[in-house]
Amino acid sequence: MAWQKVCPLEEIPLLGARVVAHEDGAIAVFRADGDTVFALRDACPHKGGPLSQGIVHGSGESARVTCPLHGWNVDLDSGHACAPDEGCVERYATKVEHAVVWLEV
Repeated sequence: MAWQKVCPLEEIPLLGARVVAHEDGAIAVFRADGDTVFALRDACPHKGGPLSQGIVHGSGESARVTCPLHGWNVDLDSGHACAPDEGCVERYATKVEHAVVWLEV
């Protein structure tokens, strides 16, 4: 695994996402309230909907994204679907250094 520079933090909309191309599929990098950054595979565990187009809400460890297709909520910290839904999406480590977002791939 190696750290890949994504972009300056300010280029990811607050409560939004940016998509990073990867050989294994798209990765959505989310910016939650409080400038917390998370990264998940850009596919809902339900039917593969684009999580990057969903609504981000919450902050810190309680941040979630709502899939735009069927309304499933996915925990951004763990990648697990929130009850009563079940499933999980791959998550990636992120860090912010000097206002620049990094992704471990």
